[in-house]
Amino acid sequence: MPIPILPSHIRRNHALEHATLQILGAQNPRLRLAGYSDSLGFWIIGKVDFDDLQEAIHQAETRLNQGEAYLAIHPNCGTNFAASGLVAALAAFLAMLGTGSSNRSRWERLPLAAVLVTLSLILSRSLGPWLQAVATTDARLNGLHVVGIDRFERRGIPLYRVHTRS
Repeated sequence: MPIPILPSHIRRNHALEHATLQILGAQNPRLRLAGYSDSLGFWIIGKVDFDDLQEAIHQAETRLNQGEAYLAIHPNCGTNFAASGLVAALAAFLAMLGTGSSNRSRWERLPLAAVLVTLSLILSRSLGPWLQAVATTDARLNGLHVVGIDRFERRGIPLYRVHTRS
């Protein structure tokens, strides 16, 4: 079964979002930011200085275009969490096969489920970054560039909409 791959423009925006977050995080490890990419650009959510964000985006574009593809793979990407969660859920499901509807039987299998889930989480650590590399990001920007940044605020939380175009 082939891996579903996001459209190219979303993957490139996702890569630029990740690179921007990595650069901002390297400059200030205490920043607590989140991001979300779509076909028109990406969002950066959290308290960051506008000028610092603008500079980080510029650096991210430059560095990705110079071949620093590793910046596109972010350790806290939702792809990592979703991949690990899916593998862990499958392990738990397999541990419970054959227990029927008996609660006692399920409780007796709980140690097996815990071992399988733990092993699955250990073994799946590289799955999320691999999926980012092949399916959810593309560090080759191929002419993608930022055309504008808008700032909003919701419930006291700054939101930055980064608009891109190829």
